[in-house]
Formats: sequence, C-alpha cells, structure tokens
Amino acid sequence: MISRLSAEGYRIGSVKHIHREGFTIDKEGTNTWRYAKAGAKVIVAISPEEIAIIKKTSDGLNDLDQIIGELQQDCLDIVFIEGFHGLIAKRTDIPKIITAVSEENLRRTLDGAAEPILAVTGVISKNKPQLNWLKVPILSLDTDGDELLGMIKKNLKEKPTDTTKNYRKTA
Repeated sequence: MISRLSAEGYRIGSVKHIHREGFTIDKEGTNTWRYAKAGAKVIVAISPEEIAIIKKTSDGLNDLDQIIGELQQDCLDIVFIEGFHGLIAKRTDIPKIITAVSEENLRRTLDGAAEPILAVTGVISKNKPQLNWLKVPILSLDTDGDELLGMIKKNLKEKPTDTTKNYRKTA
C-alpha cells in the first residue's frame, strides 16, 4: 500500500511498534550511543540521505497523539501505524485495517475495536474463510490490493497536492 500510494503522490509516514524489551536502533559503540549513555535525551544523526531522531524515554511513548504530533511537521497525507492496538482500538477517528493470522486471532483483535474498520488482511486472507459474523471484507494484498487501495483512498479527505498541509491518519 505504501509504495502504491507514494507512486500516486501521497506523502506517507509509518509508525512501527516494537514489543521487544531492550530493543534499540542505536548500535553500541557508536557516537550516538555514547551521547545517550552520557545522558542526552534526544540524539539526531544526519547523513546525506536521512535524518534519524532518537528520543530516550523511561516509560516508552504511549500517547498516540504525541506520536502523531511528532509527525505533523512533515505534512503527511497518510500515516500507517503497525501495532499500538491498545492505543488505537477504541479510537473512532482512525480507520483501521486489521491483520490476523487465524479466526481466533481476529476475534481477539476485534474485541473492543471501534469502527471504522475498513478490512481484514494478513495470513487469514490466504484461506479466505467465510466468517458470517464479520462485517468487513477479508482481503489479500496479493489478489485484492486494488480494492484495499480504493478503500484507503475513499477515507482520505482530498487528493495530495504540493501545497497540502492537511494531515490524515490511517492505521
């Protein structure tokens, strides 16, 4: 979805929740690692092709609005958020695409999830089970990518332009 929407001119962001305790993108022994060990709470690494901002927190970033606020200056059209189920599930302002491995996994993920839910995808879509209780389609990215892309675009308020300052969220 990201590559297709980017090709159409949408400015895309993504947020990935990593559950593994102790995980860091910073490598031991690097200057940025040493800055953090010395007490820096924010470290910015800049190369000719990218900028990495590392923010050290004691309790993790568990406020979704704060995470989204960090991205607003980039004037993104869409932000794909992977994970953060506990922060996103009950929000009605964020359209959701649910990924699931099995029917049991899907039921657990949907428990307490508020609409809008656009579709279900993931490993479960390979078998295309007939789940009469499910109110949204199960779509495979391989075979139903165009349909899912259309659903995402339908939930956007406007097409991207060079001057757009609107910020839209999709999970």
